[in-house]
Amino acid sequence: MLAASPLRPPAIGRGQVSAVRDDRLLFQGADWDFDTLRRIHDACGEIATGELGLSLYPTRIEVISAEQMLDAYAANGMPVLYRHWSFGKRFARHETMYRKGFQGLAYEIVINSSPCLCYVMEENTATMQALVIAHAAYGHNHFFRNNHLFLEWTDAHGILDYLEFARGYIMNCEDKYGEAAVERVLDAAHALSSQGVFRVPRRRIPDLASEERRERERRQHEERIYDDLWRTIPGPRNAPAAKAEEARRRALLQLPQENILYFLEKTAPRLRPWQREILRIVRHVEQYFYPQRQTKVMNEGCATWVHHRIMTRLHEQGRLTDGQYLEFLHSHTNVVFQPTFDDPRYGGINPYALGFAMMEDIARIATAPDEEDRAWFPGLAGCGDAEGALREAWANHRDDSFIAQYLSPRLMRKLRMFHLADDDREEELRVNAIHDERGYRRLRRALSRQYDIGHVDPDIQVEDVDLIGDRRLILHHRVLERQLLEPDEARAVLQHLADLWGYGVLLREVDATTGAVLREHHAGARPGIVE
Repeated sequence: MLAASPLRPPAIGRGQVSAVRDDRLLFQGADWDFDTLRRIHDACGEIATGELGLSLYPTRIEVISAEQMLDAYAANGMPVLYRHWSFGKRFARHETMYRKGFQGLAYEIVINSSPCLCYVMEENTATMQALVIAHAAYGHNHFFRNNHLFLEWTDAHGILDYLEFARGYIMNCEDKYGEAAVERVLDAAHALSSQGVFRVPRRRIPDLASEERRERERRQHEERIYDDLWRTIPGPRNAPAAKAEEARRRALLQLPQENILYFLEKTAPRLRPWQREILRIVRHVEQYFYPQRQTKVMNEGCATWVHHRIMTRLHEQGRLTDGQYLEFLHSHTNVVFQPTFDDPRYGGINPYALGFAMMEDIARIATAPDEEDRAWFPGLAGCGDAEGALREAWANHRDDSFIAQYLSPRLMRKLRMFHLADDDREEELRVNAIHDERGYRRLRRALSRQYDIGHVDPDIQVEDVDLIGDRRLILHHRVLERQLLEPDEARAVLQHLADLWGYGVLLREVDATTGAVLREHHAGARPGIVE
């Protein structure tokens, strides 16, 4: 446990003025203890709930070391997770980069759970602890608690219990079936994890806390489905009966199916029950992260705007000194810094910079709009309720729709945005949008598409299964704008799919407009994954 150093009054000499401690200050100096964290948390809460109108999960703040932060990095920020070699590899890489000074560590990690877990670094100064508590315990917490994607797709109340169940289940499997056997299934499941999510809500989110009990019931149900599907192989029949049998077969297989891990879990003919449960665990964890992939700009923009408002109000109230506020601003400006495209440090659009700038712009349009704002945002401009407008945006959008709805011409000019078209069929690059009426709309539409997960992620679905012949699994990749899969990577991932399926797999890349087959990839099952 860290303890704050005791405050000692400075020695007073001739011509010196004694410094009197201001009781309004939350802390003095860089040192802090847990009472300091409690005062900071309570002071931030007064502003967050009283002035900004945020609604929150209960919060639990935990102080961790640099090594524990590296460990959290390795496990995707999760406090509890099953063991896998890839996590250790990630830990070793981050640790080496950190020890050699090539990268720093996050000031905090926050978990979408109830209570909302906020991990803060013990090396942080008191000012940085105030910043990260405002950012994570209030900004991210409110976003998790209110954004519709998180409400639809995640079970904040059950996720921690489920992770405990998942870790225990996989450890038991390692004891019963061997670490190598479990590792092979996890390797294949991780390779397919990005194709192991439902992109359209199918039903109410699962009650993750009850998964341990439901696992036994699922096993019995899946065995019945297995028998019905694989022991009733269709034979030659008249046309109407064959058509009815085909419809029944596709209904049992739930074809076409976008969630490949779900399909394998339910219908792979040679997987054992424990292997199916591991696939289920991996896809549940991947589904948990699905909303975060779609809301990076909004989530970080929300948390950054909230911490800026809270820290500014604390300074205005006299709870932070000028020096402490300058320390905060130094960190804040580093976070929202956006290098230009010709800067060696440029690595794309900084989600913190874009998110915070858009939140500030929405607040400006709501309170002090100009004529251009009134033309572009007639419902928002001049409404007078900046906090209410932001809360509405945070609750009802994801990154692509948020940008399409709220990115203003003024902000495009401020950030000096332009749209560069890079078409491999043309010899030269083309500036496709500039700062005019048509250009603003093109630019906003193009930037929005870059954050549309349906446009960025490949659309690969299980199309059919050859039950009568060699039981080959057939998948289709709907190709948009001639964006084919990288051949070597596609074959490597397809091999993992074939290993889990137990038979051959064919992936056709099909033009989404014409239906023409552009390329095919094949893989056959290797021995050792399934029996």
